[in-house]
Amino acid sequence: MNKQPIGIFDSGVGGTSIWKELNLLLPHENTMYLADSKNAPYGEKSKEEIISLSKKNIDLLLNKNCKLIVVACNTATTNAIKILRETYPIPIIGIEPAIKPAALNTKTKTIGILATKGTLSSELFHKTTDLFANGIKVVEQVGEGLVGLIENGNIYSEEMSSLLKLYMKPILDANVDYLVLGCTHYPYLLPQLLEILPKHIKIIDSGEAVARQTQAVLKQHQLLNQSISKPQIEFYSNGRLDVLKSLIGNQYKIEYLDF
Repeated sequence: MNKQPIGIFDSGVGGTSIWKELNLLLPHENTMYLADSKNAPYGEKSKEEIISLSKKNIDLLLNKNCKLIVVACNTATTNAIKILRETYPIPIIGIEPAIKPAALNTKTKTIGILATKGTLSSELFHKTTDLFANGIKVVEQVGEGLVGLIENGNIYSEEMSSLLKLYMKPILDANVDYLVLGCTHYPYLLPQLLEILPKHIKIIDSGEAVARQTQAVLKQHQLLNQSISKPQIEFYSNGRLDVLKSLIGNQYKIEYLDF
């Protein structure tokens, strides 16, 4: 079972930012990535729809013999992780916005979060914020339209630039010193965000923490792949393969799959 792949899914290509961190920390693990681009963004769907889509993705990955699932989607984690863990017998790793490190390190006692509507309105997000950001002002900003632009390969479009400037204005006005990226698509916007925001504002996401947690859970369940041979890495998408290729490169197997 140790050589079976780690399964990763997201509502599209954004979770590849998580896959990159996993691949960096666990270079010998076989991985299988599922991009449900056809249904992106999950952040605008109902909780019931998000749970149903998440189950569909996990069922597909389990049929391909995955030993562990990484839910590389903030919206799916915050809305569905409890039910997913109750439904499936294998380890499931979720991803939450990095509110805790931002709240612990802020000097201005004000942090910003850019996320989807589905994440910001979820019960788990509010529980996490109440737990770790007590006494901290959290400026929430819905990144409406950002995921769609990334999914369509329009990361550096004029529309993206305008939206980012618009969404960062309340963040800047609030005197935040940390900006939390609460969607796995958003790390791909870092170059533009760094141009818009002053240098004293630190931008953080959850990618590295998710990779470390995955490593810990693999060790705990004795599932680490001890082989040092070249890993098998597969990507599947029901959307545009060219956008996926532009983010991860041409060296990996990328296939269209209607699911």
